[in-house]
Amino acid sequence: MSQDACACGSGLRAARCCAIDRASIPRAETTQHLIPVVERALAAHRAGDTATAERLCLDVLELAPDRPGALSVLYEIRRAQGNLRAAEALLRRVVALDPNNFSATNELVLALLAKGDLAEGEVHARNAVRIAPENPQAHNLMGMIMTEAQRPAVGEYHYRRTLELAGHRDAILLANLAWCLKNQGRMAESRALYEESVAAAPEIRQTLLGWARMEEADRNFDAAMAILDRLAVVAPEDPNVDLTRAIVLGRMRRYDAAVALLDSLASRFEGGRLGPNELLEKGRLLDQMGRHDEAFTAFLEGKTLARDLSGNAYLDEQAAVMVARLRGFFTAERLRTLPRAGVRTDVPQPVFILGFPRSGTTLVEQTLSAHSRIAAGDELPLIHDITGIMPRMLASPMPYPEALAELWMGDRREGLDDLRDWYLQKVRHMGVLRPGADFFTDKMPLNETHLGLIALLFPGAPLIHVIRHPLDIMVSAMSNHFTHGLYCASALETAARHYVRVMELVGHYRSQMALRYLPLRYEDMVEDQEATVRAALDFVGVEFEPQCLRFHENRRYARTASYAQVSERLYDRSKFRHLKYLRHLAPVIPVLRPLIEQLGYEVPAA
Repeated sequence: MSQDACACGSGLRAARCCAIDRASIPRAETTQHLIPVVERALAAHRAGDTATAERLCLDVLELAPDRPGALSVLYEIRRAQGNLRAAEALLRRVVALDPNNFSATNELVLALLAKGDLAEGEVHARNAVRIAPENPQAHNLMGMIMTEAQRPAVGEYHYRRTLELAGHRDAILLANLAWCLKNQGRMAESRALYEESVAAAPEIRQTLLGWARMEEADRNFDAAMAILDRLAVVAPEDPNVDLTRAIVLGRMRRYDAAVALLDSLASRFEGGRLGPNELLEKGRLLDQMGRHDEAFTAFLEGKTLARDLSGNAYLDEQAAVMVARLRGFFTAERLRTLPRAGVRTDVPQPVFILGFPRSGTTLVEQTLSAHSRIAAGDELPLIHDITGIMPRMLASPMPYPEALAELWMGDRREGLDDLRDWYLQKVRHMGVLRPGADFFTDKMPLNETHLGLIALLFPGAPLIHVIRHPLDIMVSAMSNHFTHGLYCASALETAARHYVRVMELVGHYRSQMALRYLPLRYEDMVEDQEATVRAALDFVGVEFEPQCLRFHENRRYARTASYAQVSERLYDRSKFRHLKYLRHLAPVIPVLRPLIEQLGYEVPAA
C-alpha cells in the first residue's frame, strides 16, 4: 500500500477517499467524459472481470470521486473481498451523495446492524422508510433495528406492516416477528410463529437458531436441544449451533460438556482460536467451574479479539468532553433559575433504576416488576433520545445540555413539560404500560449520566441507584459484551476509567440539586433480601407484596445479559467475586481505590 493510500483499504488515495476535501471535487459537468468509463466498469463487473472493473473504478474516482456508479462497483468488489471497512466507507459516500438511493441505504443499514451500530443504523433505517414507505424491505429493516435497540413493540409494528405489504406470510418475515415477540416475553405467540415459519421452510438456519434461543430463554431446555439437533443436520458446520448448544448446556449446569463443546469449535475458526462470543461464553462457564485464571484469560482474549475485529474502542476524549460539559452546566446557581416539569397524575409514572451495566439493575427491576402496581419497562433509550431531540424541540442553536438555557425564555418555560410528555407518549407506544400499574421501570444502563436532566423532567420520580463493589462490576464488565458507556467495556482499564467518571458525575449532581435518590446495595439485597426489598418499595410508595421476594417466578423475559440469572433463586456466589480475580484486577485497583473507600467497601490487599 502506498504511503498516501487511504487507511480504510479502498485502494484510493486518502485525499480521494476518507480524507476528501469536498471543495476539491470537480463539478459534474466537467467529468461527463468519464461516464463511458463507468459503464465499462459496470460491464466488466457483471462479466466477472473484477480486475478490470476495479482498475477502471479507481481511475474514475481519482479524477471524479463523486461518481456514484464507480463507488457502487468498487463497494461491491471490496465487500466480496471481505474488506468490510473499505466497503462501509464507500457505501457511506454513495448514500451521502444520493440520500434517496434506497438500495445503498438498505445495504448501509444491514452493515451497521451487523457491527452493532444501532444508533446510526436507525437514522438510515428511518430514511429507508421515508424513501419507500410501501416497500416491505424498508419496514423489515426498521423492525430489525427497533427489535435489537430494545424497542420491540415498535419493531412489531414494522414487521406486521412488512407482512401486510408483502401480501403473503413469508417464512423469514414470520421468524423475524417471532424473535421480536420473544423479546417482549410473549413466548407462546413467538413459538406459534416459529412453528408456522418452519413448517413453510423447514431448513432455514437462522429461523431454527432463533427458535432454539427462544426455547432456551423460556427455560425449555429439552425443546431447545431438540431444535439444535435438527439444526445440526441442516447446518453441521455452523459454529453458532454449537455455541447455542453450549449456552443451553450451561443453563443445565453441564459445564464440563459445554466447555468441551466450545473447545472442539476452535478448529473451525481462523487461526484455530474461538471467536469473541465463544471466548466470553467459555470464560463464563469456567468461572462457574471455579477455574478463575483460565476464565479471565478467556475474557481478555475475547475482548481483545472483539476490539480488533470491530474497531470499537473506548471513546475516551468524547467521554471526557461530555462529562465536563454536564458538570459545567448542572450547577446549583444555574439550576435555581431553571423550571421543573410538572408531575402528571393521569398516567403511570417512571421509577428510574440506575447503575453501571452488570451492577444488579436487572435483579432490582425483576423484583420490583413482580409487584402488582409496577410494570417492567426494561432498558428504555428515551432519556438518551431526549438529549438528541432537545435542541429541535426547544428551538435552540445549542446542543444538550446547553440547549436547556432556552428554558429562560418566556416562550420556552413549558419546554420540559413537552419533553416529559414526549417520553410518556413513547412509553405508551412501546407497550410498556399494563392495566393496574401505577408505575413502570426504566433501567437503561448509565442513565445516571443524565441524572440532572431526569430530575428536571420527573422531579417526583424515585431514583434507585444500584451500587455494587466496583471490582465486582469490573469482572462482570470483562465477562460480557456491551456497548453502553461509549464502548468503555472493550478493555479493563477503560471500564474502570468510565466507571470513575460516571460515579464522580453522580456525586456532582447530588451536591448541586435536590434529588429523590436511594442508593441500593447489591450486597444488601443478597444478605437481607426482605429488608432491602421493603425499603425499595416504600421508597417508590407502594405496599410490600410477598411475591417480590420470589422474583425468580416472574416469567417476564428480561432483555439483558442477566436474563438467565434472574430466573434463578437469589444466590450469593456473585457477591465479592472479585476476590477470585485480584491478580488480574491489579492494574485498576489504584484507579478505583478512592471510590471503593468512598462507597464503604474494602480495598483488597495487594
